[in-house]
Amino acid sequence: MKTRLSAIFVTLVFLFAATLPSGASAGLSNIESDELQMSYALVTQEFYKKVDPQALLDGARKQMIAFLVKNGVKAPAIPAVRANEDQRVNARALEREVAGVVSAYGAKLGARQLTYEAIGGMLASVNDKYTTFLTPKQYADLNEGLDGGCFSGVGIAIRVDEKTKQLRGNDVIEGGPAEKGGIKSGDIFTAIDGKPTKGLTVEDDSKLLRGKEGTVVRISIERDGADIAPISLTRAVIHQPSVYAKMLDGNIGYARLTVFGSTTASELTKALDKLEAQHARAYVLDLRDNGGGYLNAAIEVSSKFIASGPIVSVESRGGSNTEYDAEATAIPPRPLAVLVNKFTASASEITSGAIQDNGVGELIGERTYGKGVVQSIHPLPDGSAVKITSARYLTPHGRDINLVGINPDIVSVQPKDAKYGDPTSDVQLRSAITYLQGRIARLQI
Repeated sequence: MKTRLSAIFVTLVFLFAATLPSGASAGLSNIESDELQMSYALVTQEFYKKVDPQALLDGARKQMIAFLVKNGVKAPAIPAVRANEDQRVNARALEREVAGVVSAYGAKLGARQLTYEAIGGMLASVNDKYTTFLTPKQYADLNEGLDGGCFSGVGIAIRVDEKTKQLRGNDVIEGGPAEKGGIKSGDIFTAIDGKPTKGLTVEDDSKLLRGKEGTVVRISIERDGADIAPISLTRAVIHQPSVYAKMLDGNIGYARLTVFGSTTASELTKALDKLEAQHARAYVLDLRDNGGGYLNAAIEVSSKFIASGPIVSVESRGGSNTEYDAEATAIPPRPLAVLVNKFTASASEITSGAIQDNGVGELIGERTYGKGVVQSIHPLPDGSAVKITSARYLTPHGRDINLVGINPDIVSVQPKDAKYGDPTSDVQLRSAITYLQGRIARLQI
């Protein structure tokens, strides 16, 4: 999870690096030298627990050795480095060690990759699965997932169906080629341009569906167990939304959030405004399979349903605590159900916990994932990045849900073949509708 404070930390790192002797060590470019120093400074200054400098140096060495062995180097000669009390001295020692490895083995394996291995090993040494190194591609993919990217395709979110192992359409993008062509959420794509989808990964399927704008893709579909006539779609430029909304029977507004990205709050505001104009009497907020995103997005989304009061408390290294309150942007109060499952995590759990603790809605589904820590993501000069756990968060009632999760108010187990958003097969959604219908009836008495 990334906050808007990241730039401050990056500035601190540059100040730290500026105090070191200038110039890269032999064998390393200035960029590689800077990235080693920046990464070392970030993990020592920002990780939410105190770190052991010796463990950082050992971690970098261990991963470089493992990488060299994997690539055919027998018994790599990399001497251990002893940590010093001065962190600047340690950063220079790390840089010299990596430079020595590059001088010995870089011609074959590359200075940049060896630098990446050292940074990755250093971050891995803190034993936190969320503190990791991101290659330029991984960082770009993460940004696209959180901030929404534009691509040429047909406009439908996809996943591999657990039962058939074929491609399944999840969320149809409003106004896209798939919607215009009559494709529905829950459709099974048995073949794309004649190529069977069974056994393919989502990435493989995406490559088949995407293509140059204006080109045609032909999709064979199975719907409700029966084959239907193949559908030809003309690819168009698509902006990937993070909110899918519609009105269900009984004037119950439904909004599914796929991620907490930079545009999620504004997308949700537009969706709620539209549903309010259609006289929604209650709402379902679907956070199932939502792995989180930005902290500020969780606060903004929560504020649409919580008129005032605390949303979350963030506890940083050293025990400093920052409380974030609702932003006075709430819609008129309506009965609210929040759908959650074991993949509801991070920012999704911030919103779920805030709604539950403030008593403005009921959580329905299964216990959430249990990720109660916050990450800051810091870009490095070559487009890579380091992601570091910088704090933990507590719900408004002071609950630490890390590794525990949040229990729903109403337990509902979902069958594997459910079609999200379709009340005829989505058991958890039906539970939410039943709950909301009861609340609406009581309000009318």
